[in-house]
Amino acid sequence: MERIPIPMAMLPQKSSSFSQATVRQHQQQGSDHEKLGRNLSLGAIKLSEHVDRLKKESAAAAEEASSAAAAGGEEAEPPPYEEPDLAALSVEIDAFLASRAEGDSAAAISEVTLDRFASAVEMEIAATVEGDDDRWASAAAEDGGGGGEQKNPPRVLLDAIRRISTLAAALTTNNAAPAAAAAETDAAATAGGGNKKGYTIGVHRVTGVLHRAMAFLEDELYALLEDIPSNSNPGSAKAMRRPPSFSAAAHGADSDRCVLPLPSSATATTTTTPETPAGAGGDNSSASNSNQPQPLFPPETVDRLRAMADAMAHAGYSTECEQVFLISRRNALDSALQALGYEKASIDDVVKMSWESLEAEIGAWIKAFRHVINVGLSAEHDLCVRVFPPSSSNGNGNGNVGKEIFADLARCALLQMLNFTEAVAMAKRAAEKLFKVLDMYEAIRDSAPVVDAFLDMYTPNAGTGHEALSDLQSELASVQSRLGESAAAIFCDLESSIRADAGKQPVPGGAVHPLTRYLMNYLKYACEYKNTLEQVFRQHHHRPDSDDPPPSSTDNNSSSNNNNNNANTNENNPFAAQLMEVMELLHGNLEAKSRLYKDPALSSIFLMNNGRYMLQKIRGSPEINAVVGEAWARKRSTDLRQYHKNYQRETWNRVLNMLRDDGSITVKGHVQKPVLKERFKQFNAAMDEIHRNQGSWVVSDDQLQSELRVSIAAVVVPAYRSFLGRFAQSFSAGRQTEKYIKLSADDLENIIDELFDGNTASMPRRRN
Repeated sequence: MERIPIPMAMLPQKSSSFSQATVRQHQQQGSDHEKLGRNLSLGAIKLSEHVDRLKKESAAAAEEASSAAAAGGEEAEPPPYEEPDLAALSVEIDAFLASRAEGDSAAAISEVTLDRFASAVEMEIAATVEGDDDRWASAAAEDGGGGGEQKNPPRVLLDAIRRISTLAAALTTNNAAPAAAAAETDAAATAGGGNKKGYTIGVHRVTGVLHRAMAFLEDELYALLEDIPSNSNPGSAKAMRRPPSFSAAAHGADSDRCVLPLPSSATATTTTTPETPAGAGGDNSSASNSNQPQPLFPPETVDRLRAMADAMAHAGYSTECEQVFLISRRNALDSALQALGYEKASIDDVVKMSWESLEAEIGAWIKAFRHVINVGLSAEHDLCVRVFPPSSSNGNGNGNVGKEIFADLARCALLQMLNFTEAVAMAKRAAEKLFKVLDMYEAIRDSAPVVDAFLDMYTPNAGTGHEALSDLQSELASVQSRLGESAAAIFCDLESSIRADAGKQPVPGGAVHPLTRYLMNYLKYACEYKNTLEQVFRQHHHRPDSDDPPPSSTDNNSSSNNNNNNANTNENNPFAAQLMEVMELLHGNLEAKSRLYKDPALSSIFLMNNGRYMLQKIRGSPEINAVVGEAWARKRSTDLRQYHKNYQRETWNRVLNMLRDDGSITVKGHVQKPVLKERFKQFNAAMDEIHRNQGSWVVSDDQLQSELRVSIAAVVVPAYRSFLGRFAQSFSAGRQTEKYIKLSADDLENIIDELFDGNTASMPRRRN
């Protein structure tokens, strides 16, 4: 029998580096942006070197045989090296395996045949490794042509790998006999054929090749799973090396939109985020088509992946196959998130970020999270169940391998993303963070139906998949609760902000106070999240007993009036009640600030300005108007009219009194010129003061400004015109008239029209 050399490198070395601890370590990497380490569990592949060595050893053996023949006096040419015929050898191996399967324990095969078959498989693998990148793709083309026998190299290779794994199992079972039985088997071996039932050398040779074949398949799986076919050549699985699994080209020009369609298997309501309001987005038809979840790989690539997975499972390498699948898809998913702008960051890094940086990171997180939920999970689930179909047990007695891999993938990917939300919830609260926190809350809330739909596909207590998705479901609910509590606390902090704003410096000109502008715009924007905030306050806000001092008497009256009209609305709506409390606190704060003005008329202008601004914001926003209620708006309108009356009383009643004849100007039908002169002096001085002071006052609302001017002119100008008509002739024409009658009725109208502009203009003189 020929001697078969067995290099040490050929001995079986099946030792997986994918231990559970290692996998967990990879899954828990927080801020590491590198790919999960693959750590080839089956060793490096250098089959081409091994095949070359085999050829050299065969040539040396032939030379040695030729030398021996020459020494014996025989001249013989060394036979040329002939590569083993895989097809012919496969027939012999199949016959041997069939005999064993039928219970023929006497079936035998020569060690030479085993060695040659192992070499043929090695050469087939080496040829595939050395082939071009389209070798596997060309197989798909050959599969689709004609109905004859499949002769493409990958199919032959996979069949050979399955055959050698079956052979290794048969030989290993045979070699498990006791040593005594093995000795008897060796003694009974046929001298001519060299057949042995122990096959000690053959076992090492076959299992060594099998191990290297598994390493080859593992490497091919890893490469294919991290590759995306090119749009121009969908049949080529290696047209693009290591791209993101969800490329921008796969989703069209609108791939950066936050709102994405839900997977067909999951029913959830479509939401709209502030970044993408409803109705935006241009061409809706093209956007909807581009955002539909697309298969990650063409069907022929999926078939190839499934064939490789089946071959590895058939050889008993299911664990290595499943783990390399999980890690490669994790890497691809991480690359996809990075392409969407999301970068993994540790909790410490997030907590230390400035708000400007954190705001941008939250926007990227929302986009990436919605993409994973609405597109990524559906595509990954489809890939998992197609590569590991339920009909196949994959060699470990579990027909749900694909679903369990998907569950692990979904849990690992999403839990890592949820760490970011934990950090945001832990960060220092600030009013400007409310809306981004609500955006994250909505994204997580809307993901629940998708996860629930996937969870419904799993049978409880029937594997780790249901447990993994249940853990994910619980974590999503927990994070949603923490974000909701954070949002409610931020909104409630508005009360503290209002109470803390106790500045002693009045706003110049009685203009709208910055606090009023900020809060009303804040509340208006908050009410665009009305439904979400109502949910947050109902589910996540538990108001503790408050020791805050009661509102002022004015606030109590306003609150009482408002609560009487909106009791039914606010009783079951804690968000509306909280918003009304903020509004009442703001109103009370403004009344306190109005008392900082020494001039009561300017105090009324200040209250008018701020009250009008608040009312405009409420009337201009259906959302906040619905929360506040019509009764509150009517009450504020009544307040505005009262402020208007107060202003006119404080400023113009005094002027009107100067234009009345109270009996001191005309006595017994005679005009008392000294008294009349003093009245005109007082009137001119009053108008000069009003023009100088109130010309610098501010009424920024054009309508309110016009209403004030019209109402003043309607009262003062007719009274002045009547006063002039009655007493102007009492003065002699010339210098005396100019000295005391400085304003005509038209001049008075011009002065009134220049009030509340925020500018001090020179007082116009009487027309010549």
